Amino acid sequence: MEAAIQKKATMFRLSVDLLDRLKEMAKREHRSLNNFVECVLLGVAYNEPNEETIAAINEARSGKLREEPSVDTSSVDAMFKSVGL
Repeated sequence: MEAAIQKKATMFRLSVDLLDRLKEMAKREHRSLNNFVECVLLGVAYNEPNEETIAAINEARSGKLREEPSVDTSSVDAMFKSVGL
């Protein structure tokens, strides 16, 4: 039997436009506003990249990869062909 996750009610002040947008996004996913916002926050709070990913991000941002042949992302087959698979 799993232990229940403790939750605490919290109040935030959000702009009307942002709140409307969040409600719209939650509705599109057939989820409650609370569930949608909680999942978004969990993704942000617990999605820290590891050292290897940080190094890859820094390499991509440095522009070093621009000299490499580009990957064709127009389709899965084209992508595989462009990377030699």
